[in-house]
Amino acid sequence: MTTMVFPETESAFNEGYVIANGIRFHFAEIGHGPLVLMLHGFPEFWYAWRHQMPALAAAGLRVVAPDLRAYNLTDRPARITEYRLSVLMEDVVGLVKAFGEQQAAVVGPDWGGLIAWYVAMHHPGYVRRLAILNAPHPGAYRRELSKLSSQWWRSSYAAFFQLPALPEAVLRARNYRLLRRALRTPAPEPDTMSRYREALARPGALTGGLNYYRAVVRYPRPDSRHITVPTLVLWGANDPFLVARLADGLEQWMEELSVERFPKVGHWLHHEEPNVVNDRLLSFLK
Repeated sequence: MTTMVFPETESAFNEGYVIANGIRFHFAEIGHGPLVLMLHGFPEFWYAWRHQMPALAAAGLRVVAPDLRAYNLTDRPARITEYRLSVLMEDVVGLVKAFGEQQAAVVGPDWGGLIAWYVAMHHPGYVRRLAILNAPHPGAYRRELSKLSSQWWRSSYAAFFQLPALPEAVLRARNYRLLRRALRTPAPEPDTMSRYREALARPGALTGGLNYYRAVVRYPRPDSRHITVPTLVLWGANDPFLVARLADGLEQWMEELSVERFPKVGHWLHHEEPNVVNDRLLSFLK
């Protein structure tokens, strides 16, 4: 275990590796207490949670943010089949066990949120509480796609990602310009973009991240099940990728739900409004 200190947070994070579900995961950790697993989205890595982790740790929580499968310093399996949602769910269960716990609060935006939805559905015994940031519930997503909805064109980039090699070339172009623009909200701290660029440039990392999209189209998703764990949904309604209606009507799929909408915030709620996210997570997780 080594220690990292980032000037922008003035906090010290421990970093290390664990084996879960047969691969080696890199992680950052801070604090002591009940376990909170913070899962990132595409094209992030653990560093996306740098402003949330110290605040949660100060409130008496053990906060662990892993680099998900293929990202940054975590192992990168080569086959697309190794990025199925059924495999990604088992990664999270394996991480809970690897950190010596029987349960964790699970937090996730984007792809991390989609994985978290399915873990809560299929492995509720491992989930103490569930917090989702701009990641559609599978049932709500199917509902939108079943009608003439702007969600179709908002999701069109996922169709492009199905092509071999070309998406990687486009996303690498001009020093990862498209991905840097996607994450540049609000204006980042110095060196933030270089950290993301470094993580994406690791051999196989970008292809691994795109393989999440490829696998979800090629292989059947696990079935959707009723969620029994307490759930918080924080939704930035000004999301260019997801229609605001995806946060409506979620009560039919779960027992205990709280939804809070932020009309002027976009997809990366934890970047755009870090202090607000910290406050809501602290209230919910404690």
